[in-house]
Amino acid sequence: MIKTENLNKTFQTEDLETTALCDLNMDIQAGEFVSVMGPSGCGKSTLLNVLGLLDDISSGAYYFLGTDVTGYNERQRAEFRKSNLGFVFQSFNLIDELTVYENIELPLIYLKVASTERKPRVEAMLERMEIAHRRNHYPRQLSGGQQQRVAVSRATITNPKVVLADEPTGNLDSTQGKEVMELLHQLNEQGTTIVMVTHSPTYAKWGNRTIQLFDGKIVKEKNNGKFHA
Repeated sequence: MIKTENLNKTFQTEDLETTALCDLNMDIQAGEFVSVMGPSGCGKSTLLNVLGLLDDISSGAYYFLGTDVTGYNERQRAEFRKSNLGFVFQSFNLIDELTVYENIELPLIYLKVASTERKPRVEAMLERMEIAHRRNHYPRQLSGGQQQRVAVSRATITNPKVVLADEPTGNLDSTQGKEVMELLHQLNEQGTTIVMVTHSPTYAKWGNRTIQLFDGKIVKEKNNGKFHA
């Protein structure tokens, strides 16, 4: 599903060139749950941004379902993201002025899904994520765990092929963190491919494979087998 070939990403300033990703070769199959680990500054978040077509690459190639998406323009990138990807962030990135219902509904509006179809899909997601009783609340009225449930709901309401999760448990306590990991695990069991950046060895084990990055390179890969919660 996802393949990179000799992928490089450098950041250039007037005085300094920093290599974030270096000759990175990676294959992720459909239905995998891949955890990406490594120290701060090793390129984990940059990798997710590249996979999400939020950052350009400096050289190399990135294939998605066999198509080279490296040279996509901004319009093509936007369509690609809407059609294929869901994003979950450490800081939730919910819109404070919108209710829980409206935050979840927003991606469907962007996709121009008819209102008659949006309503049952959002209602079903609210029930599935056990936040229906919070539908009219605003993000600031929710706990961290509830906000991340809304974020996961928004990321998956369009049934994306891949969910990119950047430290999704980073702002949560252990109980809330486990709840979010259980949600991601359920999504993966239902067929969604997940690529998750994490600092936690415990949460990394929820993936069936762990990739270790160091200085922008893959230095180790480990097969975790099938996870049992």
